[in-house]
Amino acid sequence: MKFRFKKHVQIFCFCLFGSLIFGNDNAMAQADYAKEIDDPSLKEALEDNFLIGTALNVWQITGRQPEAIEIVKQHFNSIVAENVMKSSRIQPREGDFNFELADQFVEFGEENDMHIHGHTLIWHSQAPDWFFVDDEGETVSPEVLKQRMKDHITAVVGRYKGRVHSWDVVNEAIEDDGSYRESEFFKILGDDFVKLAFQYTHEVDPEAELYYNDYSMANPGKRAGVVKMVKELQEAGVTIHGIGMQGHIGLNHPDLTEFEKSLEAYGALGKVVISELDLSVLPSPWGDAGAEISQNFDYDDKMNPFPNGLPEEVEQQFTDRYAEFFKLFLKHQDVIARVTLWGVNDGHSWKNNWPVRGRTDYPLLFDRQNNPKPVVKEIIRLGLEG
Repeated sequence: MKFRFKKHVQIFCFCLFGSLIFGNDNAMAQADYAKEIDDPSLKEALEDNFLIGTALNVWQITGRQPEAIEIVKQHFNSIVAENVMKSSRIQPREGDFNFELADQFVEFGEENDMHIHGHTLIWHSQAPDWFFVDDEGETVSPEVLKQRMKDHITAVVGRYKGRVHSWDVVNEAIEDDGSYRESEFFKILGDDFVKLAFQYTHEVDPEAELYYNDYSMANPGKRAGVVKMVKELQEAGVTIHGIGMQGHIGLNHPDLTEFEKSLEAYGALGKVVISELDLSVLPSPWGDAGAEISQNFDYDDKMNPFPNGLPEEVEQQFTDRYAEFFKLFLKHQDVIARVTLWGVNDGHSWKNNWPVRGRTDYPLLFDRQNNPKPVVKEIIRLGLEG
């Protein structure tokens, strides 16, 4: 085990202080107490392992949630914008770019010396309709779509060259069975759209790290499809630095063994990022929910079992489940570059409204009042042990 001086010196000092004041018998008890009231932050506890990040929403980026921002500054050293850098937000109409919120997001990261991740350049779900049709509403030619992709990537990546350190270049292009998603990008360009997106991005900013990002990445079929795609592109000389595993997990899914198999498979191709981590405690209408945002279900009380808070036993399950995953992340820290939570506190999480609108979920590390949950102390402990 690596010796982490900075992590353990505080505990040593408390032990020494305790032995001098209280005697050796009480020294460790005093050290445990002192550590409990003065724990390091998440980013301090994990600093030798990987970056720990969070997604910022519009209210946080614009300063309307200062309490949440204090949590971000204290505990996280990497940020990603939840929505404001997606193509429909930045270029809602062709040639009409709106960088106001994206600029504020990047400036916040720079002011606080954070790793800044861009999400996402090419994604079927929140691409503006004009990308794929001409003035008469007809599907554009492959040449037109290529140019529109290149123009968008050039404008966005070029604006933040040297400032945004990494990008989700392509998001969610592979289905659970390993086949390509029948998106408009695929229908018009075939699988070439993935290659072109990475090529265009690398040409604009050769220093930025480039990732493919997707959900349900522990699924064996999707794993096989993603590995095949990325390996073929890398062998063809396309720059792809790593793979993002969206961590939308539950108390009973995905299977931890399959998740580890994916970590190992993706790690053999480059860096791995746990890109959108949250842990839903609520029942899913169809089992392993994944993150297909086009699928929604009507509200039903039985799907919202904890509207007024979590029972103690469920809170413990939540803590234990997160701890299982962080143990796995630490085991594979040699390939994991970053772990990013998809939101700051429970009240901000998209899981309150998906796949069933109006539920109360508890998927993040901080509660609705920005207080750390017991799981935070457990992750810090795991990080200190290393």
